[in-house]
Amino acid sequence: MSQSPHPTIKEIERAFITLDEGQLHLRRLPASEAGHVPVLILHPSPASSWFMQDLMLSLRAAGCLGEIIAPDTLGNGDSPPPAPTEPDIAYFAGSMDRLCAALGFDRVDAYGSHTGARIACELAAAYPARVRRVVLDGITEYEDELRDAVIANYAPAVEPDEYGRHFIWAFNFCRDQALFFPHFMQDAEHRLAVTMPPPQVLHRMTLDVLKALDTYPKPYLAAFRYRAFERMPRIDAPTLLLKPETELALLNASVKTALGLLADGHEAATGGSPAAKAAVMTKFLKGQAQ
Repeated sequence: MSQSPHPTIKEIERAFITLDEGQLHLRRLPASEAGHVPVLILHPSPASSWFMQDLMLSLRAAGCLGEIIAPDTLGNGDSPPPAPTEPDIAYFAGSMDRLCAALGFDRVDAYGSHTGARIACELAAAYPARVRRVVLDGITEYEDELRDAVIANYAPAVEPDEYGRHFIWAFNFCRDQALFFPHFMQDAEHRLAVTMPPPQVLHRMTLDVLKALDTYPKPYLAAFRYRAFERMPRIDAPTLLLKPETELALLNASVKTALGLLADGHEAATGGSPAAKAAVMTKFLKGQAQ
């Protein structure tokens, strides 16, 4: 997640693109030089593309000169709800293929974080002609017992409350994710060793959850159900797996398994900041050896 407290960044534009579901919201950084493949940036749950702004600017600063697009996943941010009652990652990947077509992008480089990584993985697997290169940041398959517990408890349906208790729930839901994984297993074994985000960032994530209170669980549950390791052998595009020093140990440990499944897999240890990630990503997207 971006640690920037700034609510807007002037260089980044906002737009709405019409899909079958309605007006999908995105943030975009126009190309600074023609002739470059656009980069599609897919955010983690339960947030929105607001959290991808620092990475977008860091990619540009690192030498990524094409257009950079960060949509709000259907059901998150300012985008409309998904059409299916229980959408899967294949559906979300399809929506990104449709978005690329609507924008006139024949091919893109795709980056995804957590839920976004599952969508980017499936986009590359199911639409090989659309994806030139792909970067996956935080992707695994959970063991069945943990997966079942997460699906049952991680993203509960919450109704607005006459006393406003859903506001308190939303803030603590976001805060607990910085303290534990899974956030509902609050014991020493599941305590995280990462820095608590600034209050401004927790505030913004809380707003994103409240904005999509009816639909925020749908991308989450699709991500937890997704069998990434079953789909990775179908990816032909060169694929970079990031291992940020701030990432969950179980996610970084999954990189070794993923590398054995990918036709053209690469890994890169990196710092957790947007600038650190952008440096290794840009090198990879330019086809330079890691």
